Amino acid sequence: MSKHENFLITTAEHIPGYRIVKALGLVSGSVVRARHIGKDFLAAIRNIVGGEVPEYTELLAQAREDAINRMIQKARELGANAIIGVRFATTAVASGAAEILAYGTAVVVEPVE
Repeated sequence: MSKHENFLITTAEHIPGYRIVKALGLVSGSVVRARHIGKDFLAAIRNIVGGEVPEYTELLAQAREDAINRMIQKARELGANAIIGVRFATTAVASGAAEILAYGTAVVVEPVE
Protein backbone atom coordinates (compact mmCIF):
# COMPACT_ATOMS: atom_id res chain seq x y z
CA MET A 1 0.00 0.00 0.00
CA SER A 2 1.22 3.48 -0.83
CA LYS A 3 0.28 6.84 0.60
CA HIS A 4 0.32 9.24 -2.28
CA GLU A 5 -0.40 12.82 -1.22
CA ASN A 6 -2.63 11.60 1.66
CA PHE A 7 -4.37 9.20 -0.68
CA LEU A 8 -4.29 5.42 -0.17
CA ILE A 9 -3.44 3.26 -3.17
CA THR A 10 -3.03 -0.51 -3.22
CA THR A 11 -2.98 -3.43 -5.61
CA ALA A 12 -4.91 -5.43 -2.98
CA GLU A 13 -8.69 -5.57 -2.75
CA HIS A 14 -8.70 -4.47 0.90
CA ILE A 15 -6.67 -2.03 2.98
CA PRO A 16 -5.66 -3.40 6.39
CA GLY A 17 -7.03 -1.22 9.18
CA TYR A 18 -9.67 0.36 6.92
CA ARG A 19 -13.20 -0.50 5.96
CA ILE A 20 -14.65 0.25 2.52
CA VAL A 21 -17.81 2.29 3.03
CA LYS A 22 -18.53 3.10 -0.60
CA ALA A 23 -17.31 1.90 -4.00
CA LEU A 24 -17.38 4.68 -6.57
CA GLY A 25 -16.30 2.79 -9.67
CA LEU A 26 -13.44 2.35 -12.08
CA VAL A 27 -10.91 5.15 -12.46
CA SER A 28 -7.96 5.32 -14.79
CA GLY A 29 -5.14 7.59 -15.80
CA SER A 30 -2.92 7.33 -18.82
CA VAL A 31 -0.02 9.06 -20.48
CA VAL A 32 1.62 8.57 -23.87
CA ARG A 33 5.35 9.14 -23.98
CA ALA A 34 7.62 9.24 -26.99
CA ARG A 35 11.27 8.33 -26.96
CA HIS A 36 13.87 11.09 -27.07
CA ILE A 37 16.40 11.01 -29.93
CA GLY A 38 19.36 11.70 -27.61
CA LYS A 39 18.25 8.96 -25.22
CA ASP A 40 17.74 6.61 -28.18
CA PHE A 41 21.35 7.15 -29.17
CA LEU A 42 22.59 6.32 -25.66
CA ALA A 43 20.24 3.32 -25.49
CA ALA A 44 21.57 2.02 -28.83
CA ILE A 45 25.11 2.15 -27.48
CA ARG A 46 24.05 0.32 -24.30
CA ASN A 47 22.24 -2.25 -26.43
CA ILE A 48 25.57 -3.20 -28.01
CA VAL A 49 27.24 -3.90 -24.68
CA GLY A 50 24.13 -5.12 -22.84
CA GLY A 51 22.65 -4.22 -19.49
CA GLU A 52 19.96 -1.91 -18.20
CA VAL A 53 18.97 1.15 -20.20
CA PRO A 54 18.53 3.74 -17.43
CA GLU A 55 17.32 6.40 -19.89
CA TYR A 56 14.23 4.30 -20.64
CA THR A 57 13.84 3.16 -17.03
CA GLU A 58 13.62 6.81 -15.96
CA LEU A 59 11.23 7.67 -18.81
CA LEU A 60 8.84 4.84 -17.91
CA ALA A 61 9.03 5.57 -14.17
CA GLN A 62 7.99 9.18 -14.79
CA ALA A 63 5.20 8.03 -17.14
CA ARG A 64 3.87 5.64 -14.45
CA GLU A 65 3.92 8.46 -11.89
CA ASP A 66 2.01 10.75 -14.26
CA ALA A 67 -0.58 8.01 -14.95
CA ILE A 68 -1.03 7.43 -11.18
CA ASN A 69 -1.48 11.17 -10.57
CA ARG A 70 -4.14 11.38 -13.29
CA MET A 71 -5.94 8.34 -11.85
CA ILE A 72 -5.90 9.90 -8.36
CA GLN A 73 -7.29 13.16 -9.73
CA LYS A 74 -10.25 11.32 -11.28
CA ALA A 75 -10.85 9.40 -8.03
CA ARG A 76 -10.78 12.63 -5.98
CA GLU A 77 -13.32 14.16 -8.37
CA LEU A 78 -15.63 11.26 -7.48
CA GLY A 79 -15.09 11.86 -3.76
CA ALA A 80 -12.78 8.90 -3.13
CA ASN A 81 -9.98 8.81 -0.59
CA ALA A 82 -8.46 5.53 -1.80
CA ILE A 83 -8.03 3.31 -4.85
CA ILE A 84 -7.91 -0.47 -4.55
CA GLY A 85 -7.05 -3.18 -7.07
CA VAL A 86 -4.59 -0.94 -8.94
CA ARG A 87 -3.10 -2.39 -12.11
CA PHE A 88 -0.84 -1.09 -14.88
CA ALA A 89 -0.80 -1.75 -18.61
CA THR A 90 1.57 -0.63 -21.34
CA THR A 91 0.77 -0.46 -25.03
CA ALA A 92 2.78 0.68 -28.03
CA VAL A 93 0.65 3.28 -29.79
CA ALA A 94 3.10 4.32 -32.51
CA SER A 95 6.69 3.74 -33.49
CA GLY A 96 8.67 5.14 -30.60
CA ALA A 97 5.66 5.98 -28.40
CA ALA A 98 3.97 4.00 -25.64
CA GLU A 99 0.92 4.46 -23.43
CA ILE A 100 1.13 3.74 -19.71
CA LEU A 101 -2.28 3.10 -18.15
CA ALA A 102 -3.02 2.91 -14.42
CA TYR A 103 -6.47 1.77 -13.30
CA GLY A 104 -8.31 0.64 -10.20
CA THR A 105 -11.49 1.00 -8.16
CA ALA A 106 -12.12 4.33 -6.43
CA VAL A 107 -13.47 3.85 -2.92
CA VAL A 108 -14.22 5.73 0.26
CA VAL A 109 -12.57 4.11 3.27
CA GLU A 110 -12.59 4.84 6.97
CA PRO A 111 -10.33 3.51 9.73
CA VAL A 112 -11.60 0.47 11.62
CA GLU A 113 -12.10 1.32 15.28
